[in-house]
Formats: sequence, C-alpha cells, structure tokens
Amino acid sequence: MSDRDGGTGPLLLGVRHHGPGSARAVRAALEAAGPRTVLIEGPPEADALIALAADEDMRPPVALLAHVVDEPGRSAFWPLAEFSPEWVAIRWALDHGVPARFIDLPATHTLAWGREEGEEQKQEASEKREQQGEGEPGGLPSEPAEAVRIDPLAVLAETAGYDDAERWWEDVIEHRGASDGDAFAPFEVLGEAMGALREAFGTGGHERDLVREAYMRLQVRSAQREFGDDVAVVCGAWHVPALRQRTTVAADRALLKGLPKAKADMTWVPWTHRRLSRTSGYGAGIDSPGWYGHLFGAADRPIERWMTKVARLLRDEDRPVSSAHVIEAVRLADTLAAMRGRPLPGLTETTDAVRAVMCEGSDVPLALVHDRLVVGDVLGEVPAAAPAVPLQRDLDRLQRRLRLKPEAQERELELDLRKENDAGRSRLLHRLRLLGIEWGEPATSRGSTGTFRETWRLRWEPELVVRVAEAGVWGTTVLAAATAKAEADAVGARSLADVTGLAERCLLAELPDALPVVMRILADRAALDADVGHLAQALPALVRSLRYGDVRGTGTEALAEVAAGLAERVFVGLPPACAALDADAAEEMRGHVDAVHGAVGLLGEGEGEGQGEDSASRGGIRGRWHGVLRTLSGRDTVPGVVRGRAVRLLLDDGALGQEEAARLMGLVLSPGTEPADAAAWIEGFVGGGSGGGMLLVHDERLLGLVDAWLTGVPGDAFTDVLPLLRRTFSAYEPGVRRTLGELVRRGPGTRGSATATATASGIPGFAPDLDAARADAVLPVLRLLLGPDETEDADGPGDRSTNGTSTNDTSTNDNGADDNDLVGVGR
Repeated sequence: MSDRDGGTGPLLLGVRHHGPGSARAVRAALEAAGPRTVLIEGPPEADALIALAADEDMRPPVALLAHVVDEPGRSAFWPLAEFSPEWVAIRWALDHGVPARFIDLPATHTLAWGREEGEEQKQEASEKREQQGEGEPGGLPSEPAEAVRIDPLAVLAETAGYDDAERWWEDVIEHRGASDGDAFAPFEVLGEAMGALREAFGTGGHERDLVREAYMRLQVRSAQREFGDDVAVVCGAWHVPALRQRTTVAADRALLKGLPKAKADMTWVPWTHRRLSRTSGYGAGIDSPGWYGHLFGAADRPIERWMTKVARLLRDEDRPVSSAHVIEAVRLADTLAAMRGRPLPGLTETTDAVRAVMCEGSDVPLALVHDRLVVGDVLGEVPAAAPAVPLQRDLDRLQRRLRLKPEAQERELELDLRKENDAGRSRLLHRLRLLGIEWGEPATSRGSTGTFRETWRLRWEPELVVRVAEAGVWGTTVLAAATAKAEADAVGARSLADVTGLAERCLLAELPDALPVVMRILADRAALDADVGHLAQALPALVRSLRYGDVRGTGTEALAEVAAGLAERVFVGLPPACAALDADAAEEMRGHVDAVHGAVGLLGEGEGEGQGEDSASRGGIRGRWHGVLRTLSGRDTVPGVVRGRAVRLLLDDGALGQEEAARLMGLVLSPGTEPADAAAWIEGFVGGGSGGGMLLVHDERLLGLVDAWLTGVPGDAFTDVLPLLRRTFSAYEPGVRRTLGELVRRGPGTRGSATATATASGIPGFAPDLDAARADAVLPVLRLLLGPDETEDADGPGDRSTNGTSTNDTSTNDNGADDNDLVGVGR
C-alpha cells in the first residue's frame, strides 16, 4: 500500500487540520485502502483515550488536554472538530475494529520543552538587564528573533495566482467532489507540492519539526513490523515528505536523545467553534469553523442549505427575510462564483450575496451572521468516563444538581437568592471566582436593585478546564478548594482593603470555615494600620458584607464588631487627615468621605430598633458621624470641596436645616473668600453626580446665592474657577441644565406662583404652611405607579404577592431587610 502508484510502504495521507475537504478525502481513502491500523498525528499518551471517541455522549468539537501534573497551568490542547481529518480517522478505525494510535512527539517532552525554553528566556533577560545596569532605560530585552516561518498554503496559493490562501484551498480541496475517481490522487498531488516546498525552504523555520518527524518515523517503522505495509498515516501535509525520507533508526534516535521530560496527564475536554477560529495546539486555527462544519455536514446543495440557515437566523432576529430573498441570494452567489472563475461559491461569495440581498447592504446584521454561523457557538461534550481531576468531577456534579449547564454563547442569568436553587447557583459562581475560574461575571440587574437579586453574565471557555485543574491543588471539592484559597489569600493580602474585600467575597461564597481566619487577619491589620485613607477604603466593603450576611442568613457578629471599631477609628482620624491637602488629595478625600457616609448609612440602619447592648452601640454611629461632618464643615483648614461635601451630606440626612445650609453657603460665597476655594466648595456641595442640580432647581435660595456669587467673581479670577465650575455643572442631566438656565434667565424666585408664595412666607419658593390641595393632587398618579391598594385583602395589609413573588419587589425577609434596599446606599 502507498500513496503513490506502484509504490510500497505505508499509506501517507497528508491533510490540513480542521479541513472538511481533507476529512472527506481521508474517509474515502480509508474506505478504499482498508488498512489494518491507522496512525494519527497526536500525543501517544492519548492512545488509551481513543476508545472514548465512540461513546454516545462524546460530541465534537472536543480537544485532548495535556498538562504537567505538578504545574497544571502548563498545558497544551489538540482540538478536533467533526470535520477534522484526525477525528474522521479515529471514528473510521473504531467503526471498523481497526487499532488507532497517535504517533507525534509525546506530550511529556513537548510540555517540558516549553518550560525549559521559558526558563532560558527569563535567564537571558536577567543577564541582559545585569549587563545594562539596574533601572537603565530599555527595560526587558526584546525576544530573540526566530527563524522566518512560512505558510505552505499561502505559498501554494500565490504560486497558483491566488491572493487568498483560504480561497485557493476551498477551490482545490473543499469544493472537490468525494467521488472523483482515484481516492488517493489528492494526497499524491499535495505530497508532491509539499516536497517541493521543503526542498526550497527546508523546515520553513519549524526546527522542532525535525525532532517530531524523527519520532513519527520510529512509530511508523514499529507499526510496519507489526502490520506490514497495511498501515495508514494521517498527518499534516507538511510532514509527508519527511515521513517518506529514507533515514536510519540510529539517526532518528540520535535526534531524540536527551529530550527533557515532565510528568503529564491527559484527558478529553469540551471545545468550541469559537476557539477553533484561533491558533490552537496544532497552530492551525481557522477563520470559519461554522462554515466548514456546514460544508462537511451538507451532503448536497450546500449553498442552498447555507442560505436557508442564514434566513432562519435573521428571521429569529425579526429581520424581514422571505423565500424570495433566499432564492435571489443563491443566484447571486452562483453568479459571483462564475464571474470570479471559481468552481463553486465559497464563503466570500455567500457573504457578499447575503450582504446585498438579505442585509440590504448593511454590515450590522452581517456581523450577527458571522458570529452565529460563520464562526458559531457550538460547545462539545465529553462523557463522564473521561479522566478528570477530583475538583472537575465535583464541579460537574454541582452543575448537574443546580441545572447550570456550561454554554459557549454568553447569556445573562437572573438569580433570586430567596430560592434555594438560585442561592446554590450564586454560591457556586462566587466560589469559582475566588478560585480564579471566571465562568460567570457579576452584572448590573436591569429588573431590580434589591439585595435579594443577582445578575450574572455566563460564558464557558475551554481554557477554564485548565483553571479547574490548577485550582485542584487547593482541594478536591469546590467548597474545600475555595476555603483553602481564601485563607491563603488572606495571609498574603497586601493591604487592609484587600482583606475586607476578601471577607466580602467569603460571605458571598458562604465559606463559614474561611471567615474566622479572614476576620482574625482583618482585625490585626485594622489595629496596625493608621492611614485614614486605607481605613476609609476598607470600611464600605466590610459594611456591605454585613448586609450580605443579613440577606444570606449567615452570622456576622464578629464582622459587626470589626466594622464598628473601624468606623470609630475613621471618625477620630478623619478631621486631622483632611487638613492642608492639595487639589488632587482633596478630591480623593472627598471620595473617602462619600464612601464612609454610605457605609455608616448601612451600619446605622438599626438605630432605635432591636434590643440589648448591641442595638444601643449601633444606635449612636450615625449621630457621631454627623458630628464628624459638622467638624469638617466648619474648619477653614479643610479644603473647600470636602467642606462643601460635608454640608451637603448633613443636609441630605436632615441633620442640617435649610436655613443653616444657606447661611454656610452665604459665608463661603462672601467676597472675603478666595474664588478658587468658593468654587471648590460649590463642587463639593452640588457636584459629583449626587443630585445637586435638582437641589438647586427646588431650592431657589441656594441657586440665588450661587448666581449672585458667580456674577460677582472678578474677571481675572473667573478664568481660574471656570474649569472647576464647568466640571461641576456639566455632570448634570440635560433637562436639569436647561431648567437651571431658565431659572437664571428669569431670576431665582420668579417662577409663576412662586412669587406670591415668596411674598407670603418671606422665603423665596416656600410657603408658610403645607398646601394640602396641591399635595393631594399627586395621589392619583402615585396610585397608578404603585398599583391597586390591597391593604384590605385577606392575605394581610400591604400584601401584593402572586405565587410567592412580590409584584412590586418590596417584600421583606425574616431579618427585616427590604428587597429594594440598595447595597452600599443608606436610607
């Protein structure tokens, strides 16, 4: 048997990895030759896994994963799709009871080789830095220049007069019929072409190929001794000339002598079409795996079937696509192929036809076709019998129990933590994030902002299997691994904020065994850290953790004690820390003040509620914080932006009257204050996107003060304060800016009936008493917004639930937590 007429020796089937035309040709050649064994390019450690390819639960695309046992992050993939020639060869061998073996260089050498190269590059970089001198300009040296690598398909395409290698391959191989007579002809022609290329370019820059090909030759000889010449070899077409080459066994073994080794494990893992579109372990990424899968699966009329798929997708996205569009698109694709001299329309012609006919010239819907069909979001499946690390098996079990199936396409998942299954899903996703397995990413909920709601964006990537293997060093179950990882992260945390953030994540992931360790380290760090900025950064995450504990029913007594102590230290240290700051430091400190205010709002929510000493201790936190804000607002050494912010926060909390706020603003905006300091005070008071614009709209006294001050700023000082004022007022909504402009144009206190009101009360914009008639006028609108009043229903006052779910999302949990509470925002 041979790939050449009249020759003897093994049947060499040179292919393109992930090529549907090559896959069809391999199947036809194997059917015609009927070899006694099939040898396939791939790591021989995977021989024991070949039988799993026949399992009914195995669905490509899949990949062989090899990783170093003591260093799981060092890994390599060998992906296979349904249209990969190697996969077709494996399935043919299993279907015909023929032994199949992998003959490429073992992964134990490949992985160790990569590790040695990485260490050598690091050593070279270190030596060059020493020669250049520590800290000398230039930094890390550039990577050593590699030999120029050639793309054999590109060279052949250019020789044939094509400017696109993919288009040449489609015309020559993919569009070739499966029954053109001689099943071996395409392999003979392709082998001769590769021989000419290797004669001209040598290894083409792939020096490691010499070692790989020596090992392949040894494996082919071994198979010939066992099966004679009835051996078929499926490998990359580039290697065919080397496997034909006449060499001695001693010469091949000499090339393999002294190769590094590393203990490696191997298994099957799911793969995706999206990952096939990138350069993979074969170095043979393809641009259009979905298109190639269609060509392989469509036995007849592939263009008509493809256009039907495109039409179905666009219809699902509410695009008006009819049968006439499909017919016209097929005709246009055929016409374009004829004009361009192609045997059949390829991806270029079908794309042009879809754009012109179905997308009306727009690339927007065409991008959807490319993403969903040309590339595709198919995710393979691997049977449970495949080898896996214990952590992976536990993760598989949890995924099945929680009905949380990995998917290649990104999707949003809404969770209601009051439901047991949703709470379990949340725990799993948070634990995986702690382990560095980024399957899910938290997102902002569009339907509710309650603490009982979570929204996640999920997408399973094949590389996450490697992350799972890496995380296996922490434990054999997700819970045990996350606990051990959290404890280790707490010990190695570099800042107090890192530890508080970790405590928050432990509560979200419900790790009761890790929390005491984290809390002990947190208490130690908090006691030693004297930087008020660090304490202010740490407090919000800590207080949020208390809220999560309430929602999830976990004990947070130790957390509450640390949070209260941290708050007291912030209260004491904040006023002196705010003195004599430059503009940048003052802006940063304003952020700290806002963060602490939000944290105190949550920490002090229980004021006046509950019983016992704990309630009494918490009850004064808000009052003591207001005292700190009063101190900040009255000190001239504190920057204006911080003083203005302190006044605004007191006003919002009702701890400062409108009259007093107006008096303080009047003092700051008096002629004796530097314009720059006054502008900073205004930014702190009404800036930062905190609703300051609406405050000026509804309180014309404050607007009048700002207006009078601004018109009195000297011309030379106005240029200095203008950027600050622009930054303050440009953050307002367009409608707010427009209303303020109208008020200023008319003059504060002059809108409509406000004039009479101002005359009666003596205060512009305010009446002496409540106008009940005007207040009652909004009640019908409120009833429409809030829904029908069901307070007299048999279910009890205020109950608006349907099947256990509150239509207004205002149900309360057992701890009294309102589902509408915003995390990190006080009432």
